[in-house]
Amino acid sequence: MPALTGLRFFLALWVILHHLTGPGQELGATLSAVLPAPVFALIRGGYQAVTTFFVLSGFVLTRSYWNASWTRAALAKYYRGRIARVYPVYLLSLLAVAPFILADATPGKWGYLAAHATLTQAWLGPIPVNWNTPAWSLSCEMFFYAVFPVLGALLVRRLSWRMTLGAAAVACVLTRVMWAAGISDGIKPLVHLSDFLMGIAAACAFELVQGKVRAWWLYVPGFLGVAAAIAWERWLPVDLNSVLRPLNGLLLVGLAIGCRGLGGRVLVYLGKSSYAMYILHVPIMWWYLRESHRFSAALYVAMVIAASAAVYAVLEEPANRRLRRW
Repeated sequence: MPALTGLRFFLALWVILHHLTGPGQELGATLSAVLPAPVFALIRGGYQAVTTFFVLSGFVLTRSYWNASWTRAALAKYYRGRIARVYPVYLLSLLAVAPFILADATPGKWGYLAAHATLTQAWLGPIPVNWNTPAWSLSCEMFFYAVFPVLGALLVRRLSWRMTLGAAAVACVLTRVMWAAGISDGIKPLVHLSDFLMGIAAACAFELVQGKVRAWWLYVPGFLGVAAAIAWERWLPVDLNSVLRPLNGLLLVGLAIGCRGLGGRVLVYLGKSSYAMYILHVPIMWWYLRESHRFSAALYVAMVIAASAAVYAVLEEPANRRLRRW
């Protein structure tokens, strides 16, 4: 599904633009002065790409393990594969910010470092360190990977429109039910489980609709709906993420059916390196700001893309293959 891989590049780039347009950032002041407010809000809404990544994760895992038989050996192989997918580049990101961690005088930082090393930091709620801010989402991903064999098997084995729509409906309300039950929004793996569940439901919907509808019937309204919701968030009757969740599902089903614009060779390769873009862009910014007296947003983005493409070729993909073989 090359279009989904190409989409990953733009999602990672969107997250980077979000960080470049935040309070105090020169690019934010510049763009806010020249762009219409809805357009600037769309750029600043790049943090919502993370929730799209969560939906995409559920979708891709379900498609990849559609016919899996979850024996003990298969589970062991699956979990090794998930660690191989995430940890090598994440370890590189920790090594990249190690000097900043050592210089940090935050009380209890060694406990926070242990949580980062074990990818459990998102269970702690808000924490006073920001060595690599996007890493909290990997903590969520590891939880999703852990529960996927149960959730995925439950829906795939009972594939029907009734089960699929029921799972999507649960995904739409699950987070709000958790909030009503008193679960803190700071416990990110739990409150974002609904996004992952929507991805599983979307993968089941793809199985039911492929070959029966045209792709653009789904991804065009999905994309336009996401853009409109973020641009005019203040008009929404509920929280933004609850509105985006089904739209993300619609978008991914359509793109999975096919979209040539996102399936080119270069975009697919950049999409493969998007994980490195996502998890390394903050460490690269730390070092750029430390070593340079002038900051160029264009140069910084180019550095992130080039470094991530190199890391994918030299470290991520080879390490993934070797760990899986081992």
